[in-house]
Amino acid sequence: MSEVKYFTEDGLKKMKDELLHLITEERPAISRQIAEARDKGDLSENSEYDAAKEAQGLLELKIAQMQEIIRYAKIIDESKLDADKVLILSKVKVRNLSTNKEMEYTIVPENEANLREMKLSVASPIAKGLLGKTVGETAQIKVPVGILSLEILSITR
Repeated sequence: MSEVKYFTEDGLKKMKDELLHLITEERPAISRQIAEARDKGDLSENSEYDAAKEAQGLLELKIAQMQEIIRYAKIIDESKLDADKVLILSKVKVRNLSTNKEMEYTIVPENEANLREMKLSVASPIAKGLLGKTVGETAQIKVPVGILSLEILSITR
């Protein structure tokens, strides 16, 4: 059995949409490339054919991996999460005590992390340091540049 991966509903939908695109758009496109390369003659010296076959193999591997992830995916039930402490799917407003700068992060499953959108992977050092904390607490988080002190200002869903 494969490892269970947790998703938000939106995150799982995005992955299913990407898988559908790979199957309905990318797979037929690569098949066409292989057919066109095959029509050019001798396959033993046909680099276009070799490249298309390699691309097909990589695509099929990606499709199989995504199907496996989706097969064992679990959606996180946000209604059962405690809003009093930092958990996965929490939106956490923090203040960096050394710079006095405020930031707001959302703690998300690993596969939905996106730093541009301020979505931190639950497995990241900052998220791990914030998990379980409540408003008013200060998290001391070891990061590559030293210790980061973050005061938790608010927690929302």
